Amino acid sequence: MIFDLKDYTKKIICDNECTDTVVETVIDGDRIDLYVTADSDKVKFIELEWKFSSNDDIFVLGDAWERSYRDLEFLKLKNNDRWMPWYFIATDKEKCMCFGVKTGTNSFVSFRYTKDGIFALIDCRNGGNGVHLNGRKLHAATFVYKKYDSADVYECLNDYCKTLCDNPFLPKELIYGGNNWYYAYGKSSYEEIISDTKLQVELAEGIENRPFEVIDDCWQINSTEGPWIANEKFGDMKKLADEIREMGARPGIWVRLLHNRDESITDEMRIFRSGKRRYLDPTHPDTQAFIREDIERIKGWGYELLKHDFSTVDLFGDYGANLDSVITKVDDWHFYDKTKTNAEITLDFYRLVKDVCGDMIIIGCNTVSHLSAGMVQLYRTGDDTSGREWDRTRENGVNTLAFRLAQNENFYMCDADCVGILGEIIPWELNKQWLHLLSYSNTPLFISAPYDISDDKKKDLAEAYRVFHKRHTIRPVDIFENRVPEIWKIDGEEVRYNW
Repeated sequence: MIFDLKDYTKKIICDNECTDTVVETVIDGDRIDLYVTADSDKVKFIELEWKFSSNDDIFVLGDAWERSYRDLEFLKLKNNDRWMPWYFIATDKEKCMCFGVKTGTNSFVSFRYTKDGIFALIDCRNGGNGVHLNGRKLHAATFVYKKYDSADVYECLNDYCKTLCDNPFLPKELIYGGNNWYYAYGKSSYEEIISDTKLQVELAEGIENRPFEVIDDCWQINSTEGPWIANEKFGDMKKLADEIREMGARPGIWVRLLHNRDESITDEMRIFRSGKRRYLDPTHPDTQAFIREDIERIKGWGYELLKHDFSTVDLFGDYGANLDSVITKVDDWHFYDKTKTNAEITLDFYRLVKDVCGDMIIIGCNTVSHLSAGMVQLYRTGDDTSGREWDRTRENGVNTLAFRLAQNENFYMCDADCVGILGEIIPWELNKQWLHLLSYSNTPLFISAPYDISDDKKKDLAEAYRVFHKRHTIRPVDIFENRVPEIWKIDGEEVRYNW
């Protein structure tokens, strides 16, 4: 697993023949800073390769572009031909090695690690085309290589994640409460949100830290898209926020900022991709002003939490589950501003949201994980859990909590998603285990349930909220054997779950 950072080959790929692109690397110990300059060339990719031989019995775990999709696991190197976004950890169960790029990077970077060495692909594109640097020197990425004389994989990865992020953006208080999606699934009203809030306030009785009541997709006039004005079932959104607060909870709300039918949006403000103009282009000044107005309106209503969703698929045309080495598979398109890379454009969009939100809590859902660090306090690390399908909760929830837990508090707070309670569709003895694990995980805890759940469930939920407010030690144990770990070490004791 040991290799020499200085011993690599590189290749530059442009829209056409590369004539004036210069790639510079500055190596300082176990760190490489990669810079790219070009005048007329339109740079697409930089390839770096370190050739060396590795033992087939090494286990490897990578990360994900955005949310994970029940696909995180340790694989033996001989079976590991996958692309791994951002970073990876490799271990022979005696020592560990980590290699990746720091958060907030200005390019999309993925890795392949095989028995013949390591290959890194640095994606500098703008949309599906090469970026127009026009003589600018781009700091494309900072690579960090760390070796550990330890077999404790979780501690090694936890330490490595701390190394990767210089500016985690964390909330001042623990974040928990209700989200109505996983029992309502888009069918709700002003009155039902008040009922949901009543449940949260009762469950949190005696806890000084107030719970949130997050209104998910359901409140706006169009399903999953703007304009961000209330439908007839919700009416006055400011009045609703005020009432939630008066009841003793904190109001939160869901939006999809880059998908909007508002008639004032011109074609020039939209991305032109695959022959269509549909999603908003955040590089256009008029779009930026429009997004700012949307957030300011919601903030003015009194909402204290903004969950912004779908922006990765809206920006790049697909979900992470369908991608491998690159963030977009769609060729021959570009943003309004062609001088910035896709990563820079993504970061600028997140900065805009953060700047306008001010002291609001921000949840990034379907945002880019490595670029969300420092930009959101809470990050949805996995695809949806469910109030209908236990398989989704087990596979998405437990998998992402286990294999991305090392990012918690090092990048942001990891939101592994809700405990969804919809009647008795999912047996409570199963869902209660997910509730138990989340309550001890030191990560945000959201439940999705109507007010009229049984008293026994309310008792379990109230107890979970109290457990949640204490600090715990936790780690998954059977990570090499199980993609959905069943054995966890919690506060020094092994706990076995029957998923």
